[in-house]
Amino acid sequence: MKGKVQSDFGEIMINPDVIVTYAGSVAVECFGIVGMAAVNIKDGLVRILKKDSLKHGINVRIEANDIYLDFHVIIAYGLNIATVAENLIEHVKYNLEAYTGMKVKGVRVIVEGVRTID
Repeated sequence: MKGKVQSDFGEIMINPDVIVTYAGSVAVECFGIVGMAAVNIKDGLVRILKKDSLKHGINVRIEANDIYLDFHVIIAYGLNIATVAENLIEHVKYNLEAYTGMKVKGVRVIVEGVRTID
């Protein structure tokens, strides 16, 4: 479902791919996030995604013009996972709401692995 924003001139429709792409770029800027993760369910393998394919590590749902996101991330080794996840949630929520004009109602962070920073 597409997001809708009302303006004085009419209705603005936002494609979920736009939201996912922006959310991915915001997420990788967060301290402690090594990258987004792609999970091969068949093999149970996790791999880090390159910057141009970040949206494969994020799922978005738009319900009643509210945004719900799931992030599959790899976090830097040695950091507090809860703190990194909270930072990611706050950073993404603030930036997405400012960018789209829609409300972010839920962000779920699924930590798929940890990795040392190169």
